[in-house]
Amino acid sequence: MKLVFAGTPEVAVPALDALIASGRHEVAAVVTRPDAPAGRGRRLVASPVAERAEEAGIEVLKPARPRDEDFQARLREIAPDCCPVVAYGALLPKSALDIPREGWVNLHFSLLPAWRGAAPVQQSIMAGDEVTGASTFRIEEGLDTGPVFGVLTEGIRPTDTSGDLLTRLAFAGAGLLAATMDGIEDGTLRAVPQSAEGISLAPKITVEDARVDWNAPALRADRVVRGCTPAPGAWTVFRGERLKLISVGLVADRTDLAPGVLAPAKNNVYVGTGSHAVELLWVQPQGKKPMKGADWARGVRIAPGERLGAADVG
Repeated sequence: MKLVFAGTPEVAVPALDALIASGRHEVAAVVTRPDAPAGRGRRLVASPVAERAEEAGIEVLKPARPRDEDFQARLREIAPDCCPVVAYGALLPKSALDIPREGWVNLHFSLLPAWRGAAPVQQSIMAGDEVTGASTFRIEEGLDTGPVFGVLTEGIRPTDTSGDLLTRLAFAGAGLLAATMDGIEDGTLRAVPQSAEGISLAPKITVEDARVDWNAPALRADRVVRGCTPAPGAWTVFRGERLKLISVGLVADRTDLAPGVLAPAKNNVYVGTGSHAVELLWVQPQGKKPMKGADWARGVRIAPGERLGAADVG
C-alpha cells in the first residue's frame, strides 16, 4: 500500500523504520508537527520523525494544523491508501480522516479501551497496573474510540519508569503496526469495535499531578516518581524550592518517620510517607545536575525534623 506516516517524537521512529523496511509498503510522505524551539538558544529544531524521514529521502509535511487546506490538498495529491499514526500530537478533522481509502490507523500504547488519551503509559504506571500493551485501531472523531485491529501485551516491571516502558512498547508496537498494514492490504484483518466496559481515560500529566504527596502511601510516591520519569518529572519542595525526584526505593521495614520527614544516614537518605519510608536514590536540585540522594543530603545539611513538601515554592 501507499502510506503517509504521521508521527512526531522519538517514540514514533521505530514504527516509521519498520514500515520503511517492510518491503511491502511505500512510505510516500511523513506528516509531523512543525519545527519547535529547543535548547538554551531556543533554536527551531525538526522533530525526530522529520529528521528520520529526511535521512530516508521521504517528503515531509509540517502543517500548522491538519485542517489546513494546503496540507489536505497535498494529501489528496499523494492519494495514500492508509495513514499509520504514532504519537502525531494533533487532532485530525473528518475532512482529513476521509482522504485515505483505508483511513488513519493509530498505534496506541495501551490495551484499549483502557487508558484512552494522551498519557496511557504514565497513567498505567501511576495506577499500579501490572500489565499494559499496545493497540492498533482505526481513528474516528472520538478520543481513541475506533475499532481495534490488533493488540500486544507487555508486563510492567517493578522498577519501570514511563520512559523504560514506552521504549519497549515503541519497538514491540512497531512490529504490530507493520503487521496491521500487511493485514489490511491482504484483506485478512478486520477491525473489531471496542468493548463498552473497562474504559479508562489517560489525560496529559500536569506539573501538579507530578508533585509527590508524602501523606499518601509509599507505593503511591514510587508510582508517581516512576510514572513521571522522564517527563514531566516528579517533584517536591525543600526549603521553598523545587526538588526533582528521579528515583526512589521502597523501605518496607522503616515506619518511624512522619510523612515528609527526612532522615539522613551515612550512605542513604530516607523520607517518611503515609505508610513506610522511601529512600531518595537520585534527585535534582533546582538549577543543578542530577545527583545521588545521599550526596544531596550531605550538601544541604538536613536539620533534625526537617521535611519535604512542607511549604509552597517561593
